Amino acid sequence: MAESWAGFGSAIASFLFLYAMVKDHIPFQLSDYLATFSRKVLSFINPYDQITINEYHGEYMHRDELYAAAQVYLSDSCSFRARKLKAEVGQESDKPLVTIDDYEEVTDTFRGVKIWWYACMRLPNSKTISFYGSDEERKYYRLTFHKRNRKLIEGEYLNHILREGRDMKIRRRQRKLFTNSPSRNWYGYRSSSSWSHVAFEHPATFETL
Repeated sequence: MAESWAGFGSAIASFLFLYAMVKDHIPFQLSDYLATFSRKVLSFINPYDQITINEYHGEYMHRDELYAAAQVYLSDSCSFRARKLKAEVGQESDKPLVTIDDYEEVTDTFRGVKIWWYACMRLPNSKTISFYGSDEERKYYRLTFHKRNRKLIEGEYLNHILREGRDMKIRRRQRKLFTNSPSRNWYGYRSSSSWSHVAFEHPATFETL
């Protein structure tokens, strides 16, 4: 649904681009009328705004905390609505994270407002070598919502996503036991750290105590 509205918006944007090229060759009164009419049509046909959340940002390509929080939030709250899913296990997690796959769309509801989430991926423009992964892995989420709800989305909803995502990550975090002895990695070399760890998996629970 969100993609359909985006397509309408692109068509109108193309019209506005063509209009900008020929506006100097048409009478001023007609030009002013067409500009006003185009803005009204664009607002009527596509009454939706969008927010993009990139996976990486900045000069050193740090992973965006809001993107990571959204990934966990969608896994817990919205993935059951998706038809295409993917699973992965993070370094600090002891449970698989099942979330929506690339190019999949799901919906969420916040305070009675409907939000569309779309998982996107930018295709590479050229073949380059990067220390931070290829351009193929530059992923992002796109939120689409009615423009009348923009203030709610930019304020409460995004903060809600960040807060819930952080809490869910803490609950998924793997507990570790550390010992003061260097560990060996899988190819036989000793770690440079004097500490090593193993996953803490105690069988006791509050119910069994």
